[in-house]
Amino acid sequence: MQCDYFDAGRCRSCALMGVPYAVQLADKDARCRSVLADVAPDLTWLEPVPSAQSAFRNKAKLVVGGHAGAVTVGILDADARGVDLRACGLHEQPLQDLIPRLADVVDEIGLEPYDVRARRGELKHLILTLSPSGEVMLRFVLRSRRHLALLESRLPLVQAKLPEVAVVSVNLQPEHKAVLEGDTELLLTRQGELAMPLGEITLFLRPNSFFQTNTAVASALYLQAQQWARRVAPDVLLDLYCGVGGFALNGALAGVGRVLGVEVSAEAVRSAKTSAERLRADHPGTGHLEFRVGDATDVQTLDRRLLSETSSMVLVNPPRRGIGPDLAAWVERSGADSLVYSSCNVDSLAVDLARLPSYVAREARLFDMFPQTSHHEVIVRLERLSRPSAA
Repeated sequence: MQCDYFDAGRCRSCALMGVPYAVQLADKDARCRSVLADVAPDLTWLEPVPSAQSAFRNKAKLVVGGHAGAVTVGILDADARGVDLRACGLHEQPLQDLIPRLADVVDEIGLEPYDVRARRGELKHLILTLSPSGEVMLRFVLRSRRHLALLESRLPLVQAKLPEVAVVSVNLQPEHKAVLEGDTELLLTRQGELAMPLGEITLFLRPNSFFQTNTAVASALYLQAQQWARRVAPDVLLDLYCGVGGFALNGALAGVGRVLGVEVSAEAVRSAKTSAERLRADHPGTGHLEFRVGDATDVQTLDRRLLSETSSMVLVNPPRRGIGPDLAAWVERSGADSLVYSSCNVDSLAVDLARLPSYVAREARLFDMFPQTSHHEVIVRLERLSRPSAA
């Protein structure tokens, strides 16, 4: 991938820029194999799933700098000044086409960028999410409600100038710290969800919902989990850290009779329930599909009887820190026959696998969500070797 911003030294976020992509992919695959070699010596590695080298990001997270009428959209430099990256080639082409027009709209409205050094101003970030359908979700991250009335009054302008934008919201992030968004989300449009069709499944994203930034590779990741679920054919699938339900819905599509997803974000669960309704409508024979709000690490809320009384699979997709000792111990005692672990951090994955002596890792695969960086996603299928004691 050729990047003029990188060559000019304006942005170094893509640390592997200039490294041939085949080398990047091989190095990531080799590192994941090496880290897991001791804890999973008999692991069979499937061929890594590559990504497009550029134009693969479905999400743009743009820091707003400059001044009202002449904003920059991109990142901040070491002195907290705005660096304009509106032509970044990582974003999918529709976003590349949209971002310059969005910056012009921000200038036309007169929104005041937040000045980190002076601690004044309002507009901190612009967050865009692109659906395969071409529709876009746009979120304005503001320091306060000061510009809220202005944005509400200029919403017709935003929609006229940016017709692909279907969902618009304001997120309030009042704190002066390196946090992308706050807890308060205010919807400005009637449409509150972005439909993300992925094969036979449609996910519905609300503004606070998380979704992988690489649509094509995320689809391949979900399909891998679906194939494993179809092969193992459990009666029950428990999806922990289920997010908007991508893995759970694919488990249901694989024919699992009962699927339960648990996620701490109420907005994500709301999205997952909408997606489940669509799946049932499109596939009337789908089994029981349920989503609950809950902390996956709070093992006191998880009922082991769900898993121990029938053929069962647990699927986990935790944050970078992994599932941790308590949840690993719960899985050990759960009686689940198989485990699928999707991880964005092979180091914490290795630690967690060592905490699961009753399971043996059978298959693994690297999914390259983030070309030009060392970040990775790896998924592992494990089988139980021994049953937990009655105690």
